[in-house]
Amino acid sequence: MFDCSFGDRSVTPISSFAWLLLVLLPVLAREAEGTQAPPDSIVYRVHPTSRLVVKTGKAGLFGFAGHTHVIRARAVSGELVYHPGKSTSYLRLKVPTDSLEVLTPPDTAEIRKVTKAMRTEVLHVDKHPEMTFAADSLSAGSGKMEMQLALTMVGTTRKVPVTAEVTLDSDSIRARGTFTAKQTDFGIKPYSGGPAGTVKVADRLTFCFDLLAVPGPSEVAGSPPAGSADDATIVPGCVDKAKARADTAPRPM
Repeated sequence: MFDCSFGDRSVTPISSFAWLLLVLLPVLAREAEGTQAPPDSIVYRVHPTSRLVVKTGKAGLFGFAGHTHVIRARAVSGELVYHPGKSTSYLRLKVPTDSLEVLTPPDTAEIRKVTKAMRTEVLHVDKHPEMTFAADSLSAGSGKMEMQLALTMVGTTRKVPVTAEVTLDSDSIRARGTFTAKQTDFGIKPYSGGPAGTVKVADRLTFCFDLLAVPGPSEVAGSPPAGSADDATIVPGCVDKAKARADTAPRPM
């Protein structure tokens, strides 16, 4: 029978094996740390500099006399849970409806009027305090990404197709793109004004996004940094053309 003796002590085969494990475990642990598999998922939080903009069109008998409106979400929050190499990543976003603010046309009185009507008569922010966006089974990676986005407005959820241009870096994910949705699909009656309601907001809305997400906890999304009101009117897909023409018009020498 195998027997190991240390002075007056005798070590049995079992205790010898246990002693060997105690010696080798720290070494094995260090090697495992150097070769461990990548994490199963990485949580990216939406950064406050992200931009979500809605642009309305004109309709009605005197639609030509109305205005298009660019509407900014002052607060966007959420997360992308990224599963490297798998088609199981998912996105969750939310926007407080009372953070939506009309930016154009540059008429302060009309902006206040339209913003109030949007919040009270269209979105009913007292009953529906949030607008949400969700997408599942995403295969996140740089390049074009197509998804079915579940959009919830005034308590009704509809899926809309979205194509995003995604840039995946070592410390961030950026997604840019546009999509459209009809207000009536969510039970919303498009806003109308003017004489006998002859000036109306078109049924179809265009959503434009430029989202930045970073790993781990991010500062709470709130008011965008100074100057971003102008930035919101130039988000690709929702550019305020009248403003853009004014900004790029030749200036006197």
